[in-house]
Amino acid sequence: MEDTGFVAYRFYTCFSALSKLILDYNACASSIFACVFLTFAYVASLYVWRTQLSRDHPSTIKRRFFSVACIMFLAPFFMLFFLKEETLNKGDVYQQLGLRLPGLIAASVTSLLLTAVLFLGPLTMQFLSGTWKIYIEPMYWVSSWQDLTWVRNHFMAPLSEEWVFRACMMPLLLQCLEPFTAVFVGPLLFGIAHFHHIFEQMKAGFDLKTALIISTFQFAYTSLFGAYSAYLFLRTGHFVAPLAAHMFCNHMGFPNFGEIRFYPSLQRLAIMSNFVLGLTLWCFLLTPMTNPYIFDNRLHWQI
Repeated sequence: MEDTGFVAYRFYTCFSALSKLILDYNACASSIFACVFLTFAYVASLYVWRTQLSRDHPSTIKRRFFSVACIMFLAPFFMLFFLKEETLNKGDVYQQLGLRLPGLIAASVTSLLLTAVLFLGPLTMQFLSGTWKIYIEPMYWVSSWQDLTWVRNHFMAPLSEEWVFRACMMPLLLQCLEPFTAVFVGPLLFGIAHFHHIFEQMKAGFDLKTALIISTFQFAYTSLFGAYSAYLFLRTGHFVAPLAAHMFCNHMGFPNFGEIRFYPSLQRLAIMSNFVLGLTLWCFLLTPMTNPYIFDNRLHWQI
């Protein structure tokens, strides 16, 4: 009788473990599916309008603003549908999205400072060339906000991408992945989403091979930036942290190393030194400056 009871108990234990494994697998699969779907939905929203106009035409930009805004509105509800109850028990939907007040200013300032340190080389080039002076000209900002291409690149693109790919996707990924794994898996979808630029480049006159090379390069650096952005989001627990970093990076653009040769020799040395110094300081400062306790982040503090 005892043997029968023991066998029944072992069977029940194994069945429970197997059931939990299947449920966990299904939950993980559904989370990954949700993220992949959001990626395709975001990219598809850019192409729902049939037009022969370029992506920089005001009409195209306005239409894409509208369709992307619709995706931004629907994404949190889609995320909430796939969130498990135990995930919401750790923090409500607003906390999961990174929308909270404690540590808000610290997250904004820290994100900008860290990203500025990373761009120490390009910032040195702006200082030496005097181009930084345009930022203190009121008309520069007035004219910029009247330029739809500028608004798209510096505001709408960072806002929509961070909202969908960080705020709405990261909580889903964290349901089945360790934080550090999620930091690198999520940005792959973000990088893949940029492959749609192949069509824009071919429309602009590039052949398929050239367009593919350019898009592969974009995939590489957007994935790396996405990992940095996701790290900021999880460490600070704030949506504004990756958003500020994204806006700053879009404004600076990818460093133009070719311009260094046009500076005098001593200035070239200073610029190259600051490129190395900026990257080194960024590596050393990234972890301590994003300590979750600074931002009262108890949702992902274990990173």
